[in-house]
Amino acid sequence: MNEHIPKTIYLIRHGETEYNKQGIIQGGTIDAGLNETGILQARAFWNLYNDLKFEAVLTSRLKRTHQTVRHFLDAGIPWEQFAEINEMNWGAREGRPSTRELIAEYEEIKASWSSGSYDVRAHGGESASELFQRVSIFVDHIRRRQENLLLVCSHGRAMSAMISAFLAEPLSEMNKYRHDNTGLWVLRYQDETFRVVRENSTDHLINLL
Repeated sequence: MNEHIPKTIYLIRHGETEYNKQGIIQGGTIDAGLNETGILQARAFWNLYNDLKFEAVLTSRLKRTHQTVRHFLDAGIPWEQFAEINEMNWGAREGRPSTRELIAEYEEIKASWSSGSYDVRAHGGESASELFQRVSIFVDHIRRRQENLLLVCSHGRAMSAMISAFLAEPLSEMNKYRHDNTGLWVLRYQDETFRVVRENSTDHLINLL
């Protein structure tokens, strides 16, 4: 790593899937691919950012992230997959259409996390503390890597926990980090500290709206 160039992470959420469109939680066990809109979003992201000299592309093990960065992979950029940044496992809530009851349960779980009750979970799912533990392993890995410019593609809730880990914040802060499909966060690492320099940017989607 060139010590005079700060390490920079381009962190994006995957493109839209039919589950996203219908408001159905996919979580960590439903391995859905991108829908037509998601494919267009992925192409738009490539069109705007393909001139950046990414040294590696890092994704979760779920194919919606692979498809989102496919154009970068086709360009020959080295690719690695990490289960640590798979989406949160929502247990029995995954694959079920949203109802008032499920939405109320979801808001209750989020409120518990915001108040510091990190072991609360959906039935059969993963707790916030378990999610934070695994994404923190990934964040530590990023700190140790030698490259200066990395592209990372992950998932909404995993990214919220990941950003809290990057910024060394309490996990109770993660609910404030929200991400559109292919929303881009840019984080810079300097003086042993990460900071956000761009937040949920969708500039690449302007011609799709």
